[in-house]
Formats: sequence, C-alpha cells, structure tokens
Amino acid sequence: MTPRLSVIVPAHNEERFIVPCLRSIRAAERRLAAPVELVVVLNRCTDRTAELARDHGAALVTEDARNMARIRNAGVRASHGDGVITLDADSRMSDNMLLEVMRRLATGRYAGGGARIKLERTSPGIFMSCLTFAPRLLAERCWAGLFWLPRTTFEAVGGFNEELVSAEDVDFARRVRRWGLARGLRYGLILRACIVTSCRKFDEFGDWHLLRNRQLVARILTGRDRTAADHYYYDRREAPARSRQGTCADFGEPGGRSKAAAHEEDTDQLVAAAGARCMRPISREG
Repeated sequence: MTPRLSVIVPAHNEERFIVPCLRSIRAAERRLAAPVELVVVLNRCTDRTAELARDHGAALVTEDARNMARIRNAGVRASHGDGVITLDADSRMSDNMLLEVMRRLATGRYAGGGARIKLERTSPGIFMSCLTFAPRLLAERCWAGLFWLPRTTFEAVGGFNEELVSAEDVDFARRVRRWGLARGLRYGLILRACIVTSCRKFDEFGDWHLLRNRQLVARILTGRDRTAADHYYYDRREAPARSRQGTCADFGEPGGRSKAAAHEEDTDQLVAAAGARCMRPISREG
C-alpha cells in the first residue's frame, strides 16, 4: 500500500536522540488508519544511528554533503507518500501530530505549514533569545522545526534551496507560503499538536550565546556563509559527547558549556510527555 504520509528525519551522529524521535513518530502513526513511511537520512554518521533507525523500521538514505537542504531533499526524493513531513532528529512529536496533519491535508486548502514548538527546558538566556529572534519569523508566519505539506507543493517550489548552507528552513517556509498565497492556499500552524525539541545548541554554546554573538547569527541567516555554518552545524557532534566543549570564541563569546545528563529517561515516557505537554485548549489555529 502506498503510504499517505512520509516522515523525513535528517541525522548526523544522532544515537542520543534518534530513538525517542522515531518512537514518537510510531506512536503518532498508531492513531492513523494509514501506513506511514519513515525515512532517515544518514549524514556522515560514525555512531549507531543507522542501526537504531533500522531497528525502528526506517528506510535509510545516505547523503554526506555538509548541506541541510541537500540532506532533506535526498530524504524526500527517496520517499513515496502523498504528504511529506520533515522533523529533526533531536525533536519528538506529540502522538496526535500525524492525525492533525492528515486532517489539514485532506481539506485541500493548505499549501503546507508547521507546528507549535516546545523547548525541553528554558532559562532567562533562552527566553531572551526567543524574544529577540522569534517575533520576526512569527510576523512572517514562517514556522520551522517541523514542516508538513503535500508532495505536489514540495515539487512545485523545487524543494529546499541547495545553494544555501544554513537557514534553508526559513527560506523554504517563505517560498511555500508565497506559493500558496498566490493560489489561495493557506500556510497553517498546528497548535493542537506540538514537537518538543532539544536545547543542544544552548547546552553546547551557552544559553546566552545568540544574544552575545549577533554577528554569528546574522552570518548564519544569510544562508551562504560556509565558515559560520560549519562552526555552528556541520562540524558539531564529531567527537564523543564526554570530550566535547562548545566554544564561540571565534565569534566573540568566551566559551560555551555542555550539559551532562544526570540519568537516562525511558523513551516511552518522553513520547508520552510530549503529548501531555501539548494538549491544552486552543481557541483557533492558522
């Protein structure tokens, strides 16, 4: 049977996060009456990511480019669903997410959209960072973190822009929204479901690093600064977790910090928690 939905998960050395992510997708799949295709795109993985993904029934694709647009596009090209969802490996979806996506796609009124994002923790530094940078994206209705859209929309806009080495998700959201508006279609935000995402960039570089390194942020948002993109994305998670020490010294911050995990939580509890934290009354959605 052809899957109605394909979920694409890019992964670079994600053995720490991939199991909770994939279990959350499978938990959401159980609420549907249609199969879900799960595709994990392996990017320069040297850990157990491939083994863990295979154990959870994922199809594996390899794309070793230091380019998130190419990585995401490779996963979509290898998939077959009428609807496409992209989710980062360090995020997990609530168990009603796929049901909410299917309901919107079935109406034929949406070009695509995103979903509400919850961070796994917060702090004054993280809060101030969100206040500083999130309003611009919210004003443009450029939700990122999780994308959902018909395959026809993905193909019509040409997928993610492979000329960009960063900020490809923001660019993609803008283009999908513009394409939809020109055809009377909505770019929606799902509020009745959510994703819970890690704070690993804050854990690695420090909770205040975005505010202290606005030049770095500006360079990343251009989408075309290879040095900044490699520093912040593609050169991370190469060494064992216990020996990594994040630093923003090259961009003006004296140093970052890493988070030591006090204990491992059962991944089924993480999936349940994601759903519980999302379920609250919502009056209206985009």
